[in-house]
Amino acid sequence: MCGICGELRFDGQAADLPAVERMRDALKPRGPDHADQWHGGPVAFGHTRLSIIDLSQAGDQPMRDADTGCVLVFNGVIYNYRALRGELGKLGRRFVSSGDTEVLLKAYAQWGEDCVRRLDGMFAFALWDPRRQSLLLARDRFGMKPLYLAQDGTRLRFASSLPALLAAGGVDTAIDPVALHHLFSLHAVVPAPRTILRGVRKLEPAHTLRVQPDGMRRLARYWELNATRPDPLPSEREWIDATRDTLQAALDSHVHAADVPLGVLLSGGLDSSLLVGMLAGEARNLRTYSIGFESLDADTEAADEFEYSDLVAQTFGTRHHKLSIPNSAVLERLPQTIARMTEPMFSHDVVAFDLLAEWVSGDVKAVLAGQGADEVFAGYFWYPRMQAEAGLPVERFSQHYVDRDHAEWLRFIDPAHHVPDLTREFLESALQRPQGDSFLDQVLRLDVTTLIVDDPVKRVDNLPMAHALELRVPFLDRALVELAARMPPELRLQAGGKFPLKAVARGVLPDAVIDRPKGYFPVPALKHVRGPFLARMRELLESRACRERGLYQRGFVDALLAAPEAPAHFTRIQGSKLWHAALLEWWLQIHVDGAAPLNRP
Repeated sequence: MCGICGELRFDGQAADLPAVERMRDALKPRGPDHADQWHGGPVAFGHTRLSIIDLSQAGDQPMRDADTGCVLVFNGVIYNYRALRGELGKLGRRFVSSGDTEVLLKAYAQWGEDCVRRLDGMFAFALWDPRRQSLLLARDRFGMKPLYLAQDGTRLRFASSLPALLAAGGVDTAIDPVALHHLFSLHAVVPAPRTILRGVRKLEPAHTLRVQPDGMRRLARYWELNATRPDPLPSEREWIDATRDTLQAALDSHVHAADVPLGVLLSGGLDSSLLVGMLAGEARNLRTYSIGFESLDADTEAADEFEYSDLVAQTFGTRHHKLSIPNSAVLERLPQTIARMTEPMFSHDVVAFDLLAEWVSGDVKAVLAGQGADEVFAGYFWYPRMQAEAGLPVERFSQHYVDRDHAEWLRFIDPAHHVPDLTREFLESALQRPQGDSFLDQVLRLDVTTLIVDDPVKRVDNLPMAHALELRVPFLDRALVELAARMPPELRLQAGGKFPLKAVARGVLPDAVIDRPKGYFPVPALKHVRGPFLARMRELLESRACRERGLYQRGFVDALLAAPEAPAHFTRIQGSKLWHAALLEWWLQIHVDGAAPLNRP
């Protein structure tokens, strides 16, 4: 895991090395083990390394292939790199390191751009090919590794984070009104290639981009998810057995692609508990980590799931660690968490991930987590509600997912930033793509290939990597996702959702963990809009910076502040509309205005 950055000039000038160095320095938290740069005429690369595979200097980057002259900066992990290395060795390729970075270089030398189709893993990389005088950028199928772009008439810059591009300078920081519509409709999801800033774009998942020094570009998709039924259709038992085998293979590949110890983030829910249960037989002294929070009062929900995480840890005898966070620490941490956000993120658990990653990174460099299982195996409450609706697909989806109808968005956002209902257009197009047998097939494919990229995939890269902690998500293994997408949605929806995983877990986990009500990462200090949390939002939204920015209509904001916990002021999936507005303003004040992340709630 690493941070990558670079620049390609279009005007015949040498690359701006100080700008690349500023980007690299901004990425140092992602890779504290080594940092270096490389340049050659119009192109320059920067890299910061977190050593997980091949801990020796032979794995340092930027890495150059002596045979082809190609130079690579790579962020991520290729889980099948050993198999690829064996195949490439038989084809005559020779290696000087034992890691996956050189395997990627040799794979490109052997297969060219098509090498990405052979990669199983999470990755973003940039490769300069001096023979073709071209830059190749690529991103993994589910966007687990980020790649941000800023281009003007003279250059293209890229980096693993948006703030790194801002550190280089010269970025148009005006608000993108289309992205603004997506942001407040899809709870902070801005589908690639857009970001909230007009001058920054991101490479779409499952795409490559080849760029020439004359500015010519070629964008290509290399993978799509097929959500149709196989013929013949497997039986329920066959689906469950295939789920078990494919998940086990994914776990094995994730665990074995590391030269450092791995832990598991154990929430106490089905997904992370199943990872522990399936690892327990072969992983001695498995480290597990759970975090909880202080309840606000006797009338609010429990703020931790230690009851279940303790049960799993005791069942399998893991080396278990627990951390309980007081509400004061949550509110105190908010400014630093927002300063680490590469894009605005509305989910309450961003602070939890920030605090959890800081704590866990003191013990291990890499962990497994259960994110993605709910999207892949239909675990959220809104899926059966959508399924039960009638009407157009976009209406069935929007009634249970979209945060605001377009009419409300127009009342909320200042007319200077108004656009048509482009979120509806985006959803209509996405839900009509071919190779989706039913409405729910289309919904689940949209979720796992697009919406999940920004929530939760973005935060499980962004915040852990800010503390040099690599987070691996076996439930987003390509083969497992492809298997689940071919299943009848009704199979996944059984037993309240995630039926295949529950069936695999039966006999592995205690029944109490499998049959418990679905939990969410509770952060009471941020869920309930009151006290110092409300005071800080009021301060932000009534600030001079917010008023001069002019994004929001004041009457709408005043109504939110007057009754922050009114039912109408929560979204369909129970997000606070007031928090959404305040979070974006806070992010802009820190990242665009340059305000320091204050140590106060």
